[in-house]
Amino acid sequence: MINPAVTTGPSIGSMGRPNDDVAALFQEFADLLSITGEAAYKVRAYEKAARAIGGHPDDVTALDLKGLRTIPNVGEAIAEKILDYQQTGTIRQLEALRERIPTGVRALTAIPTLGPKKAMVLYEELGISSVEELAEAIPAGRLTGLKGFGAKTEENILHGIELLRSQGERALIDVATELAAEIVAELSPLAGRCAVAGSLRRCRETIGDIDILATADDSGPLMAAFTALPLVTEVIGSGETKTSVRTVKGIQVDLRVVPPESWGAALQYFTGSKAHNVRTREIAVRAGLKLSEYGLFSVETGELIVSATEEDVYARLGLPWIPPPLREDEGEIEAALRGELPRLVELTDLRGDLHTHTDLTDGVASLEDMVAAAAARGNEYYAITDHAPNLFMQRMTDEKMLAQREAVHALQERYPKMALLHGTELNIDPDGEVDWPAEFLAGFDVCVASVHSHFTQDRAAMTRRLVRAVENPHVHIIGHPTARSIGRRAPVDADWEAVFAACARSRTILEIDAFPDRLDLPADLIRHARRHGVKFAIDSDAHAPGHFDNLRYAVGTAQRGWLTPDDVVNTWPLDRLRAYLRGD
Repeated sequence: MINPAVTTGPSIGSMGRPNDDVAALFQEFADLLSITGEAAYKVRAYEKAARAIGGHPDDVTALDLKGLRTIPNVGEAIAEKILDYQQTGTIRQLEALRERIPTGVRALTAIPTLGPKKAMVLYEELGISSVEELAEAIPAGRLTGLKGFGAKTEENILHGIELLRSQGERALIDVATELAAEIVAELSPLAGRCAVAGSLRRCRETIGDIDILATADDSGPLMAAFTALPLVTEVIGSGETKTSVRTVKGIQVDLRVVPPESWGAALQYFTGSKAHNVRTREIAVRAGLKLSEYGLFSVETGELIVSATEEDVYARLGLPWIPPPLREDEGEIEAALRGELPRLVELTDLRGDLHTHTDLTDGVASLEDMVAAAAARGNEYYAITDHAPNLFMQRMTDEKMLAQREAVHALQERYPKMALLHGTELNIDPDGEVDWPAEFLAGFDVCVASVHSHFTQDRAAMTRRLVRAVENPHVHIIGHPTARSIGRRAPVDADWEAVFAACARSRTILEIDAFPDRLDLPADLIRHARRHGVKFAIDSDAHAPGHFDNLRYAVGTAQRGWLTPDDVVNTWPLDRLRAYLRGD
């Protein structure tokens, strides 16, 4: 069983956050180099450095040149750029690149389906320098005849603009979680109780604003401390019961303070979705009660009935306590009334991880380091699944993979309490074929198969492609099934009911990928697939030891999908898992 004491990750405000900022700069460096037509190998070098920096366990802004050189994929030139950032807060070469590339082109590259080279063409040929201009230019026919911009490309760009606009100012769950945890840690010493509420507590994949709830007899000191936090850039509004601020991350945070005796009612009130809360208030009204953030009251007498705990509030409404991720009015009220709420899967239920990478392909840590980190987490089993050869940039060969298998077998002797599984992440080609012939695939303990290219196939073609992979007897798991990247790439278009039916027939597992910009399969599709009887794997897809901490976000997504431990194969004992993978 995974040890919960070692799964919380670095503390907020310490190691991880500066690394994320530096990693973002090097990813921007790679993007801008791509725009200028720099050699692909150089672009990839910066992309690899960005991943390595983001996944490094130590604060890179506190390392000297020697320490920086120990980071995989960080050579002397990149290390010196990090030192430049340490001293000046920026990277001079990056500033120079920014000056070379028009701001309008950089704005266009925010569109998920528009690459940097096409953005440059639009700017140079048509003078288009904003998302709004491009959105108007396509239906006006201004792109007609422009080389490389056919009807399908225009359709994809418009879809990307729609995706960008729908994302708006929403933050990914990991960014919001870290920010909220920092605020709660700062305010807790001044509050009776302090916790996250709202959509973040419900584990939504993106967050519009963060709700923090606290109790105090006098709200004044709490509100003053809140507005004085260094991360606050603007006070939007301030009062005795609610204060709203804008933070350095651009995220709005609302702090609500209630009397200590109202804690349970307020937490219930400010956690549920609007639709869930409408349902609970309707139940209260039918019982002659009034539900608010201050408690559950008798309409007739005005007497406070209950307010201290969420359990008390739900019990008085005739309901069991409903887990926050279910509070979306997606059937949880009816299930609660029937006594049929599921026992949701939790992080501590996970026994192992079935999708991870090393520096043999695009990971940033060695096999030895990844295995050691997995063992430190208390895994009972752990799969190494580096990329297969059809993802050409990873330069995998049969010989490299077989050598890794021998290394895995040798490492097993050092970790007798954790079973090491040797696997691979295959590529689902446009026709549904995967890397390697059947006899080679038969040598792996577990095969994950994923879509890594040709994301814009039409629904019929994509469905055939996925179903064919699902029905391949050597494919055990479909990795990040929709191939989405939240805010950057839309999900592939497929007949998911047909895909789920094929998974159920072939007993193929669907993955819930833990990367915060994936969380794929999404919760709504998880619920559909579960109705078909499909099984799932909650995987980190880790490319560095620090990525194991993302599992908590995938667990939240699984909970939103109503999954129980029995639905998730990597909560099972190893013998049961192996039997399922064999098809027994």
